[in-house]
Amino acid sequence: MAAFLLYWPELADMKQKTFLVFFTLVQLLQVSAQQKDSLAYRNLEPYDFHLLWLREEKALLIDVREPFEFRRNRIHDALNIPSQAQLTALTDTLSKDFTLLLYCSTGYRSKKAAELAAAKGFGKAVSLDGGIVAWKKEDFPVERKKLKKN
Repeated sequence: MAAFLLYWPELADMKQKTFLVFFTLVQLLQVSAQQKDSLAYRNLEPYDFHLLWLREEKALLIDVREPFEFRRNRIHDALNIPSQAQLTALTDTLSKDFTLLLYCSTGYRSKKAAELAAAKGFGKAVSLDGGIVAWKKEDFPVERKKLKKN
């Protein structure tokens, strides 16, 4: 191909122009595709999560694990809201100025719940990074008293 371009210099120039146009378009598309931080919720380590829980006046601590997990151990004063439907009902009726502090076992379900809360207009939706596993690893207290089934 290079030998061919030596005989036809105007094709080499044309190829360069085509490459430059293509490169410029790709760069423009990348810039236009970039958005501001798309996360509308925060992920906090156990220490920061605990501080926020203590500091916030209007906050709800929500355990999004299944009831059998919640009965085994939980963070003191947490509400158990395991299903998306129940969380949706709560976020539809609750004032948007509440801080929602969400946790699960490892952080995956609480991130999904925080995304839902943020989509519902909660500006302060927070997920516990690492879940209750990280919470216990950092030696924060958990209630272990068995709860009765409802």
